[in-house]
Amino acid sequence: MHDLIPQGARDLDSLLQSLRQIAPLFDAMPGVVFFVKDRQARYVLVNQTLAQRCGVKQVRELLGLTAEQVFPARYGPIYTEQDRRVLSGGGQLSDQLELHLYPARQPGWCLTHKLALRDAEGAIIGMAGISCDLPGVPSSHPAYPRLAAVDAHIREHFDQPISLSELTELAGLSVAQLERYCKRIFQLTPRQMIHKARLGAATRLLAGELPITEIALRCGYTDHSAFSRQFRALTGLSPTQYRESQASAH
Repeated sequence: MHDLIPQGARDLDSLLQSLRQIAPLFDAMPGVVFFVKDRQARYVLVNQTLAQRCGVKQVRELLGLTAEQVFPARYGPIYTEQDRRVLSGGGQLSDQLELHLYPARQPGWCLTHKLALRDAEGAIIGMAGISCDLPGVPSSHPAYPRLAAVDAHIREHFDQPISLSELTELAGLSVAQLERYCKRIFQLTPRQMIHKARLGAATRLLAGELPITEIALRCGYTDHSAFSRQFRALTGLSPTQYRESQASAH
């Protein structure tokens, strides 16, 4: 995204003027959400994919609104708070694995990136974000059989402690090779693959009536608080909020 967002613009309006020339490119990518927000965390540029996932027909319907005003009450404030942390700290969020709720309340995984935008003097003038759905796995890659075994091991044993050393031994690869091939084939690090397996199982169990403490143990977490922290980090919601959101959708 650094190559697409010119830093050091005179102001946000001039930056937007430049970005509008390439906006059709973002509309042509159905698996990619793209947006720019001002200092107040309000949308000033979005692509059609984001509009569709928010249930509106035209992108202009989102302009001037914050995530808190666009998304359901249980999600919006959490998203806006994340935006404000980026805007106030001037940092960036990179390669963040997140579980989002798509139309019809279907969960899906994506990688999210956000960064603060600055003018020529270095002052923060807004922020930009991009969220990419995880693609299908290219089984034609030469390393796929080894990585498929790693993926199967994680999905079968996610309820137990999984070390990087056992994954490298299973794949017959060095740590560096395992990291590189996992990113190339799954778009995820081995640690993210473990989180994905655990949180995927957790979302399914939260649709039932098991106590959250029991769900945490079944998904490989040592205690309720560790599970809640990780679940919120990847979904933006606590396990209880997620369970309530699913109940309200039925």
